[in-house]
Amino acid sequence: MSDLATRLAELEEIVREAKSMPLSSSALLNREEVLEMLQLMQAELPEEIKQARWVVKDREDLLAKARGEAERIVAEAHEDQLKMARREEVVERARQEAETVMDQAEDRSRQIRKEAEDYVDAKLAQFEIALRKILEDSQAATKGLARTLETIEVGRDRLRNPATTAEQEFGPVDPRDPAAQDPAATTELFDLEAE
Repeated sequence: MSDLATRLAELEEIVREAKSMPLSSSALLNREEVLEMLQLMQAELPEEIKQARWVVKDREDLLAKARGEAERIVAEAHEDQLKMARREEVVERARQEAETVMDQAEDRSRQIRKEAEDYVDAKLAQFEIALRKILEDSQAATKGLARTLETIEVGRDRLRNPATTAEQEFGPVDPRDPAAQDPAATTELFDLEAE
């Protein structure tokens, strides 16, 4: 690159030092000298161009690599964004499903609680009816027992105070009387009285 620049500088110097044509902006140049200078420049030009092409190629490679890297980063960012969106969608769907499940569980819990309360209420009503029946039966049995006790007490009083109608009419039984000692004889006596 420096050789080419030197040749260009020399060519510029030749043009500057060229004699001007009178009444014109044209200049007289040494044709041989300018052609030689151009040939030297052409000889050096391919190396310079090759280096320039390498620079351009390297630049294009770097740009392509940078473009590819940028596209990859954008694609990854887009993919990450989609993943996050999907994740947020999944989270939202899970939240909605959780709310639905909770609502259903609360409804089912209320229903079970009501069914349990109704069941317990029905059982308590049956138990109350059974207890009332037992109480009524117990009260009837108590009355019957009370009547039986009264009858027993009357019977015991009669046993303790044997003042039967026969005894009241005929007087107390003489223990020495054979009829008092033989119950069969007493029965015969009652039979005779009945006749």
